[in-house]
This record gives sequence, structure tokens and C-alpha cells, in this order.
Amino acid sequence: MRRTALSLLAALVLIIPLMLSAASTVDAAMDVAKQVLIGADYSDRDLRGATFNLSNLREANLSGSDLRGASLYGAKLQDADLSGTDLREATLDAAVLTGTDLSDAILEGAFAFNTRFKDVTISGADFTDVPMRGDQLKSLCAVASGTNPITGRETRTSLGCS
Repeated sequence: MRRTALSLLAALVLIIPLMLSAASTVDAAMDVAKQVLIGADYSDRDLRGATFNLSNLREANLSGSDLRGASLYGAKLQDADLSGTDLREATLDAAVLTGTDLSDAILEGAFAFNTRFKDVTISGADFTDVPMRGDQLKSLCAVASGTNPITGRETRTSLGCS
């Protein structure tokens, strides 16, 4: 009986850490600031709180990823795929988004005041409570369409387009 109990205890000591590490697929607090990540694949990942400050993410695939609270300050996101990403409360200030796909992304509460949006795809994106410059807002309103499948908000309404 005692041997069985000790064997069980030893097995638990070995198995529980493995179970915990397997259950934790979060790449949170990952710091890849100032890196060249051209064409990198970060799709369908949990990247909450990650730091991509000043990184070159040109043509990177971040589609379907959870980037809540992530910092992409000054990141170069030209031709990157951010479709279906959750960017709530993310920092996008001074980032360059040219040719970027933001379709169905949630940007609610993200900070994007000095972000450059040019030739972006924003169908179904939710920009609720995202501060941005007037010239950027005007260009986004010109192409805004669709409804976000998660929040149910229309892109034009979330931007405050008239």
C-alpha cells in the first residue's frame, strides 16, 4: 500500500509539470523588439503582451493571433496578414501598415494615433475607441465596409465615419 502511494506520488510529481507546460501555449511577454522578421509565421498564436517594437514584420503572417495588449510601436507591417487578429488594447503608434490585411481584426482600444495606414484591407475590422489622426481616419473611412464577425460592429460605425 505504501509502495503504491509512493509510486503514485512520484508519477504525479513528474506528470503535473508536463501537463502544465502543455496546457500553456501562451507566448505572452515574448520580446522580439528590433528584429528583422520578414515573412515570419506567427499565425494562430497566443501573443498577448508580446513586444514587436521597431521590428520589421514585412509580409509576416499574424492572422488569427491573439495580440491583446501587445506592443508594435514603430513596427513595419507592410503587406503583413493581420486578418482575424485580436489587437485590443495593443500599441500600434508609429507603425507602418501599407498593404496590410486587417480584415475581421479587432482593434478596440488600441493606440494608433501616429500609425500610418495606406492601402490596407479593413473589411469587417472593429476600430472602436481607437485614437488616430484625422487624415488616417479619412482614408480608412473611404474604404470601410463589413461587420466584424466577433463583435458584430460595422467597420464604418466603429471608425465613426459619417
